[in-house]
Amino acid sequence: MMRAPSEKRTSLSLYLHFPFCVRKCRYCDFLSAPAGEEARQDYIDTLCAEIALRGEQCRGEAPEAQIVSLFIGGGTPSLMSAAQLDRVMETVRRSFSLLPDAECSMEVNPGTADLQKLRAYRECGMNRLSIGVQSLHDRELALLGRIHTAAQAEEIFRAARDAGFSNLNVDLMSALPGQTFADWKYTLETAVSWGPEHISAYSLQIEEGTPFYTMELPPLPAEDEDREMYHFTRAFLAEHGIFRYEISNYAAPGYECIHNKGYWTGRPYLGLGTGAASLFGNCRFHNPSDYALYKAAVTNRDLPALMCEKTALSPQDRMEEFMFLGLRLTEGVSERDFLGRFGVPIGRVYGEVLEKHLKEGGLEKKGERYRLTEYGKDVANTIMAEYLL
Repeated sequence: MMRAPSEKRTSLSLYLHFPFCVRKCRYCDFLSAPAGEEARQDYIDTLCAEIALRGEQCRGEAPEAQIVSLFIGGGTPSLMSAAQLDRVMETVRRSFSLLPDAECSMEVNPGTADLQKLRAYRECGMNRLSIGVQSLHDRELALLGRIHTAAQAEEIFRAARDAGFSNLNVDLMSALPGQTFADWKYTLETAVSWGPEHISAYSLQIEEGTPFYTMELPPLPAEDEDREMYHFTRAFLAEHGIFRYEISNYAAPGYECIHNKGYWTGRPYLGLGTGAASLFGNCRFHNPSDYALYKAAVTNRDLPALMCEKTALSPQDRMEEFMFLGLRLTEGVSERDFLGRFGVPIGRVYGEVLEKHLKEGGLEKKGERYRLTEYGKDVANTIMAEYLL
């Protein structure tokens, strides 16, 4: 079981972005694109230089900071060779105080990995994998533009077990074009039969700028069918010992994703790589999305150029984020935590809106915590918007 690392000193998370893929999926609006080996190696060189630079910054501004979680996302990080990942991880260890029991996660596409590579990743220090399965119907995978089959997804899951990984997440996507409830039920039941510790289950969102936005697609499931899939997911996973702890995330006890919980609870984090976002020193900023600008900033050791759209968070900003991110969690938000963080009772700031949502049934109070009800989760976006002061 993965236990949360000790957080006696200042806790910090690292996100490393790897923006390359074999082929961009039709629904994807992330910063990613295909590229050859030479371009990928050049990027690794630049990323490692940024890791060293950010490590110096962190030692200067937060010398007590310890890395409790690291997440490598993309794109398709599993395009990295073992040697490239080993170099990245060694640079992280030299540059930051990475706790021995830190959660170290990596996204894996089933079409880009095998047992040998996964064993090497484990030796590099990865202790958690997030496998991008999405669907276990080949026709749905083809429509999504995925580069793997359902059989390959299961093969990589089992290879990850053979490689020594005891903490595995499976990413699944519902409400796909042409998908029926029976289709989703099969995907979910089959994935659970493999025995993952964690499942992330998201409804498809069609974003502007993606091929799906302009394609002529099969009809999307109606809203009531989408809700049926969502409620079935919670009940079915709970029956199998995998419990919802965030609106779209489910885990066996003790296997909640430490890294993602950090985002929802306000833990500071540094995002490294092109376009990666950070919350550090009560400021939000992100790296340049253009690789030439990003590389120039790293090469010139120009930290201001790496802090695009830097915004200092006011106490009001931080209160808002505490509420609308914290309410995503099944455990909700704590009166005690609010008071400790901001120095004022939660009721003095949000008393009126809290009472409204309690009366309307969107919230419930358990002890000193406010949390969304099942009805509240169905209308979560509407509820959370009312915590913007």
